[in-house]
Amino acid sequence: MLWIVVIIFVVIILANAIKVLKEYERGVIFRLGRLIGVKGPGLILLIPIVDRMVRVSLRVITMDVPPQDIITKDNVSVSVNAVVYFRVMNADKAIVAVQDYLYATSQVAQTTLRSVLGESELDELLSQRDRINSELQGIIDTSTDPWGIKVSMVEIKHVDLPDTMKRAMARQAEAERERRAKVIHSQGEFEAAEKLRSASEVLSKSPSALQLRFLGTLADIATERNSTIIFPIPIDLIKPFIEK
Repeated sequence: MLWIVVIIFVVIILANAIKVLKEYERGVIFRLGRLIGVKGPGLILLIPIVDRMVRVSLRVITMDVPPQDIITKDNVSVSVNAVVYFRVMNADKAIVAVQDYLYATSQVAQTTLRSVLGESELDELLSQRDRINSELQGIIDTSTDPWGIKVSMVEIKHVDLPDTMKRAMARQAEAERERRAKVIHSQGEFEAAEKLRSASEVLSKSPSALQLRFLGTLADIATERNSTIIFPIPIDLIKPFIEK
């Protein structure tokens, strides 16, 4: 019976003394409460009861920033959420310098999102996301650098606008489309008028061409309609033929 107790005790000691860390993991070792270093990956030997190890993952972490109610610079109330991509660069700082680096990074991201977007207008928020994302990334990365955290990317996911603002933007877009349609129509009328003016100048210089055009128009009308149409023909049109 004693041997069984000894064997169980030895197994427990070995289980606490031998640790295996994966390639993306590091172990922050504390000996009697004092930091002695970072080890891993692979097999780690600890002194039972004396040493304590904290596992830290070095993989990129994807963190959702919950929706934040923000009032933009032009006094528009919006709800914005984002996503932050970061990773631990110094495992010892991430454990020693801050109590919970995940929670701390989330709080920094939320406050930074509110402050930066609060200084931007709605049009900038909708059309200049790349610039705002870059600004958010720089500020959050600077704030988390003392904790051994590297923020690689920040992306605004969704901007929720009030219903009144959505309707106003829809009316603005419709008015813009109507303006473009009128401009295109006016441009077409102008080009058509230019072509007609050029054609009239050519016809005015050649009476024979004008006569042929008139006769061609009569032929087109006769083909399209079965009713009888009487046109008064000026004598000037047939005068050249009479003279010949």
